[in-house]
Amino acid sequence: MPVKVSVIVPVYNPGIYIEDCISSLQRQSLPPDEFEVIFVDDGSTDETPARLDALAAEDPRMKVIHQENSGWSGKPRNVGIEASRGEFVMFVDNDDYLGDEALERMYDYGVANGADVVVGKMAGKNRGVPVELFRRNHPRATVENAPLIDSLTPHKMLRRAFLDRIGLRFPEGRRRLEDHVFVAEAYLRAENVAVLSDYVCYYHIRRDDGSNAGFERFDPVGYFANLREALDVVEEYTEPGPVRDRLFRRWLRVEMVERLRARRFLNLPDDYRRELFGEIHEVVVERFGPGVAAGLQPTQQVVAALTAADRYDDVVAFAEWEAGVAPKATPGDIEWRDGSLRVGFTAEYLSGGEPMLFPAASEAAPLTDVPKDVPEAVRWVASETAARFGQATADLLLRERSSAAQYFQPVEFTRETVPVGDGEEVRLVLRATATIDPAELPRDGAWDALVRVKTGGWTKECRLGPAPREDRPGPEAGVVGDRPVLPYWTEPHGNLSLELGARGKRLGLGRVQLGDVAVSGVRFRVLLPLHSPGDTDVRLRFVSSRRILEVPGTLSPDADRPGSVLEAELPQDLSDEVWRVAVCLNPGADQARFTGLPFALRAGGGSVLVTPVPGPGVALRLARRARRVLGAARRTVNSRIRTGER
Repeated sequence: MPVKVSVIVPVYNPGIYIEDCISSLQRQSLPPDEFEVIFVDDGSTDETPARLDALAAEDPRMKVIHQENSGWSGKPRNVGIEASRGEFVMFVDNDDYLGDEALERMYDYGVANGADVVVGKMAGKNRGVPVELFRRNHPRATVENAPLIDSLTPHKMLRRAFLDRIGLRFPEGRRRLEDHVFVAEAYLRAENVAVLSDYVCYYHIRRDDGSNAGFERFDPVGYFANLREALDVVEEYTEPGPVRDRLFRRWLRVEMVERLRARRFLNLPDDYRRELFGEIHEVVVERFGPGVAAGLQPTQQVVAALTAADRYDDVVAFAEWEAGVAPKATPGDIEWRDGSLRVGFTAEYLSGGEPMLFPAASEAAPLTDVPKDVPEAVRWVASETAARFGQATADLLLRERSSAAQYFQPVEFTRETVPVGDGEEVRLVLRATATIDPAELPRDGAWDALVRVKTGGWTKECRLGPAPREDRPGPEAGVVGDRPVLPYWTEPHGNLSLELGARGKRLGLGRVQLGDVAVSGVRFRVLLPLHSPGDTDVRLRFVSSRRILEVPGTLSPDADRPGSVLEAELPQDLSDEVWRVAVCLNPGADQARFTGLPFALRAGGGSVLVTPVPGPGVALRLARRARRVLGAARRTVNSRIRTGER
């Protein structure tokens, strides 16, 4: 078979962090003869070269090229391209890893859409990744119709013939932002770029020791010299005007303005801060016309204007004010409806821990002059934020705790201005309801709810919580498909999370009362505190001191009361014993798990009675008493043996 994908991995002293990368490549769903992996060892001095040689010796898909250290990732990637045999090449860093189906899905998606570049959904573990780009699939994306420019890391799949046709390779040597130069040109010259957002393809990892190359403090002079080369690419392949300004705005916003904001800026040593500011000031004045900054959000416009005016002290003071700004999301009603969880919440921004206040009467006014001082800048931001409140948005995302993968949930929201005091000031509040369909989430496990609030130049995420009242009842568990789902408030913070595949006491089945259980002939019926959108197959287990019996059952919505009705036929050979009862809510799962119910059935005399199960304290005392009785009997027997008694 021809090779469909060549995976190119530049390697330099990754230590143990390369193991997750290797494992993910070996688990790929793409058939083994349809892809290859080329590790380019860039002069590693740890044990990695030997590890890779051993890997290549045992796995024919894996190839290793050793070379002298080149100083950065550009040359190893180029060497990998030249050695590749695949129709597409995929770039992976040695401390990151892929989703198990990444290569197969990205390849098929790229072929189906005739793409020269395929961008797969990313998840960032302790590091940022683009979010808006992966809100939905973009089969035919451009820098004009999608936020492609938000994703400039090299972790993409590119058609090898496209790279050869335009002669595109990475800049080499000891330099930064070589990926920006490469990816920007690829976007601007590709026949088509396809963005795959319905599967997490790439996991971008920040090492526990923080030693990723991208997190090392950089030399501002060299960094912004390299950044200018990326701007040169944009100038070469675009015309002056709105599109070029929009692309330039990405570098102004991400690489410059955001580095000068809030705690990110304040946490740097003063001498480094000043050097960084000086280099950014030069680029802003030298390369960006007025149309670039004009498209920024209000807070970003202020930082850009103060930077262009070379007002370092005011940038620091504005950062100190912004450091106290944070979103707050308060949960409201949470209820099940037709198999989905409806989550209400309100969201707004706080300043110094208190709700931010804005002028009630505000009209949008461009920032034509640099604010004379920081208080004037803050007033302009407040007025402009209120005037643009019609553009504010709230999203709810679910983030998988183990992988950090995030998924947008459908949200409906309204914008409300809440008068304060005499009415000259208002709070800007977003009132929203999100609809969570657990069946759409890809895996069991813990999922945390986050709210993403966008307004006034701030786009920040926060946890949904804490629940405002200690006595707020938690939403009941549910069974969607064959999946138990438990919404719950975390401890001690009281934030909303979900556990998919939940089991045991956490499901709340211990709240079942004897009055909720009925036995009529061979029919067994019990009301469970679970939401079920329709008939769901379950399995019941009956356990006595001598036997275990199992029968199928059905969980159905209760038409009259909250919860669901569990019904089944009792086993035919339910003998005269006491039977503990357990239920399996996911009998079709690979690992079916049973949860005990807080009652037992006592069979005898042709009838079946429902009895309580002893609590844990009673059970423990009975067990201890049994051990004492057995111990005494054992000692008596041993004594008689020693004395010869029979």
